[in-house]
Amino acid sequence: MESDIVVSDDVRKMIEDSGQDYRISTACRGPVMVPISIKPPKDTDIRIPVGNNILYISRVQARYIRTVTMDMMYEDDDLYSCTVFSRY
Repeated sequence: MESDIVVSDDVRKMIEDSGQDYRISTACRGPVMVPISIKPPKDTDIRIPVGNNILYISRVQARYIRTVTMDMMYEDDDLYSCTVFSRY
């Protein structure tokens, strides 16, 4: 399944430049990409290597997305307006 998901070049660059692992998770506005410090990975996540880092994709979202793009990157408003991120 993970081989079917394409990670755009700008997302790859952002992840490599940040030196962090990220996760595609379900949020109020749909799939959102957040650092794992905000939404830790689950054992069931799909793992896509990106340089020295990992992009985790929730099994739920993996069924629906074919390409990971920068428009999936979370915005600060997501942390405050969506109950999925209630700890923030």
